[in-house]
Amino acid sequence: MIVVFILKNLISLLLQLFLYHIVRGGKTRNRWELESLLSGEYSMDPEEGPRGQEAASTSYGASPRNGPKLRLGRRFSSDEELLDTITSKDPVLERAEQFTNVNMASERFQSSSTIMDTLEDLPPGIGQYDDFHTIDWLRDVARDRTRHRQVVKKKQNGCLEYIKGAHDAWSGWMCVLLVGIIAGCLAGVIDIGASWLSDIKEGICMDAFWLNREQCCWSSNDTHLSGDHCKQWYSWADMMGVKSNGGDYIVKYIFYMLWGCAFALTAAMFVRVFAPYACGSGVPEIKTILSGFIIRGYLGKWTLLTKSVGMMLSTAAGLSLGKEGPYVHVVCCIGNIISYFFPKYSKNEAKKREVLSAASAAGVSVAFGAPIGGVLFSLEEVSYYFPLKTLWRSFFCALAAAFVLRSINPFGTDHLVMFYIEYNEPWYLQELVPFVLIGALGGLLGSLFIKFNIKWCRYRKTSALGKYPIIEVLVITFVTTLLSFPNPYTRMNSSELIRQLVSRCGPEDNSDLCGYQRNFTDPQAYMSSAYVGEGVRRALWQLFLALVFKAVITVFTFGMKVPAGLFIPSMAVGAIMGRMIGIGMEQLVLANKDSAIFKNMCQGGCMVTPGLYAMVGAAATLGGVTRMTVSLVVIMFELTGGLQYIVPLMLAVMASKWVGDALCKQGIYDAHIRLNGYPFLDNKEEFTHTTIAADVMRPRCWRYGMEVRNDPPLSVITQDTMTLEQIEMLLKDTEHNGFPVVVSMDSQYLVGFVTRRDLKLAIANGRKNVEGVVSDSIVYFANQIPSNMVGPAPLKLRKILDLAPVTITDQTPMETVVEMFRKLGLRQTLVTVNGRLLGVITKKDVLRHIVQLQNQDPDSILFN
Repeated sequence: MIVVFILKNLISLLLQLFLYHIVRGGKTRNRWELESLLSGEYSMDPEEGPRGQEAASTSYGASPRNGPKLRLGRRFSSDEELLDTITSKDPVLERAEQFTNVNMASERFQSSSTIMDTLEDLPPGIGQYDDFHTIDWLRDVARDRTRHRQVVKKKQNGCLEYIKGAHDAWSGWMCVLLVGIIAGCLAGVIDIGASWLSDIKEGICMDAFWLNREQCCWSSNDTHLSGDHCKQWYSWADMMGVKSNGGDYIVKYIFYMLWGCAFALTAAMFVRVFAPYACGSGVPEIKTILSGFIIRGYLGKWTLLTKSVGMMLSTAAGLSLGKEGPYVHVVCCIGNIISYFFPKYSKNEAKKREVLSAASAAGVSVAFGAPIGGVLFSLEEVSYYFPLKTLWRSFFCALAAAFVLRSINPFGTDHLVMFYIEYNEPWYLQELVPFVLIGALGGLLGSLFIKFNIKWCRYRKTSALGKYPIIEVLVITFVTTLLSFPNPYTRMNSSELIRQLVSRCGPEDNSDLCGYQRNFTDPQAYMSSAYVGEGVRRALWQLFLALVFKAVITVFTFGMKVPAGLFIPSMAVGAIMGRMIGIGMEQLVLANKDSAIFKNMCQGGCMVTPGLYAMVGAAATLGGVTRMTVSLVVIMFELTGGLQYIVPLMLAVMASKWVGDALCKQGIYDAHIRLNGYPFLDNKEEFTHTTIAADVMRPRCWRYGMEVRNDPPLSVITQDTMTLEQIEMLLKDTEHNGFPVVVSMDSQYLVGFVTRRDLKLAIANGRKNVEGVVSDSIVYFANQIPSNMVGPAPLKLRKILDLAPVTITDQTPMETVVEMFRKLGLRQTLVTVNGRLLGVITKKDVLRHIVQLQNQDPDSILFN
């Protein structure tokens, strides 16, 4: 049997060599040539050099020292191509073909996955990225697929490997489950802490200081409450023993300002000392990170702790900001930390972004109690790469977070948010006109806010004001608390304000907003609209002042060095506007109830719901600021429970987006990305210019407008002629993130691409572990090393070489190049002409080119 097996294999090998001999014209090969040929790696002709375009687009070869030149041809994809000239097959030939297929497929897999192998025999850190660098999506995705194939293959080796494979399969679900659970628990703590700190500004519960005002009054046995106060709750005026009305007001005013400034100062100090990245909402940076940019420390543990505490403090300070936006950043920090317990996510930046996308969905889920809206927000607004499995895991993560938060019940209302509506009054077709008007006004307010906020933030960055962030926080907090206290609608928490504005007046309401001329003895009086009374008139003036104040002060507040969100302030401004328009529409219908236009609205009593207008206004203004559409509508009906009002919400949001886009193309987050110079390539923008790759690539000397750009020569590495000392000098003298590898300096035929980080790590590891490697050692990126070489031991670094870099020609339209960078997530692309290296285009080169075509400063695209 052994003899028969050997004979079969020998016949197969001879047939294989015979077939190659036929196809190649019967040329005589030596042993080394046949080995190269059978590997599928090279096709050889002693008299020809590299064949340009084939070499650049398929496989790459080498000209070994003192050896014959190689023709850089393509690998054979199958033996059908080799057997085209043969008209008949017999069983022996078919057996030889199968044998050849197996060998060549194995060789092709090994060579194509050289840079994507598990790197077990390479130093740690190979394939990773430095701070403030862009990841290579294609490379990371390919590495993960190779890792997955190896895991599946090893499952057949025993029970232990099968268990490891099963763990690898469900580790993604376990990871997002842990993120959701921790996010829900932390959100409950933050909600409870922010509510308690907000009430501390006005008083304290003497029997249980850890209770806020509402919980304190629940725990008391009093059945008669005076407003929001009870016997257990002591204001600071009561604590000071001040009984007079004037003195009581002054003491409350002073303590309100002192506590607000103290909370804001503490939040600013925490950010300054422990985690500077904890300031702001974090959504622009999360979008940039999810697009493939590395910002070390932005999703770290100190940022998580500092932002969680800072959110409670800055919200309780009374500033015009919210804690809902920063939830996205906080939960992404949780996702980043949890991912380090799962190797397939911790060692692969592209895979880690799948967890971060799910975490951003969970952040919106706990912020608004909207798991479906959170998934759509992650898909529409922040995620750059969102495969179908990420959609499922994002939904699961958002569901887990919402379930845990619902179990904690931080507001004590069995709802995840404070402003849940419980009415279902109908709306009429005539009301679509004011709904569209509200949407247009929301887009106008959003565009004005973006314009003035960006101007103020740019002034902060370029002036001396940016050097004193804590003083700026104190000044803004002082002005905010000073002007907020006299107006009850600016003094109260923004979430509480929105709850009052979207709610319907009932018999239990005694606020000015419900001060209508009604017959209080009639139980049906609240089932229809009524004429306004003195209370509503007074409330309208206060709401107008609150609208102006909040719209102006938010411009200066958003962007300060404290954790600050924009969702709630925007919604509060829109809700005020919508409530005022709703009251006006209500009185218009009552004054013209016999008109044919409003007759159907007044059958059995006129019915207009001002709270619905406040809800539509909140959605319209938030849409005008952020330019969200689908996700915003879903968030709003999950937030309020008003599914029957989805048509007015959709109409207002679309009107808001249309008006906003007409006035300002970018939303607030995209505007801040551009302001900070983050390398974010927005996939929503269209590139309509007619430039080509030669206009953008480096190096070039090209007259563009009035500018002449003289770039230094392109830094390259040869595959088998440069010494270790020369490469180390190249690393020292340049700051490039990677280097093309070419056959020789004269030919410039492209072989592959190696990153700077991988090269430095591999050289350091070679000097440490490979015996005989010195500065004069030749560094080989070629597959073959001459057997008769002399001198010190060589350093072979072919395994860190990317043999299949993405290449384009110099005549490729930039429209195509931009789409490649967007949809493939490229880090760079190499420009070639007939296989010869001509230049390189990086992601920042593309961004600079786009900005330059918009008549802006191209150097603004440089993260510092």
